[in-house]
Amino acid sequence: MPEISRFFGIVIAMYFKEHAPPHFHAKYEEQRAAFSILDLRIIEGSLPRRVTALVLEWAYEHRDELMENWKRVERREDLLAIEPLE
Repeated sequence: MPEISRFFGIVIAMYFKEHAPPHFHAKYEEQRAAFSILDLRIIEGSLPRRVTALVLEWAYEHRDELMENWKRVERREDLLAIEPLE
């Protein structure tokens, strides 16, 4: 799981064997969710409400970088780290 960011105990990652729509994964403790990059909604799994809010805040700030990393996933290129939420 190529990690692209980490903040407040939340790990953000993208996988190379992915499928559309463009998305990323967030893991917090033992809970996981996948978020669509296009509309920033949960498409799989669940996280606590506060964690979801933090992930969405971070993703909104870094949507362009997330899309660039998605394109890199499709081309099987190394992913770029994205600054954490502060």
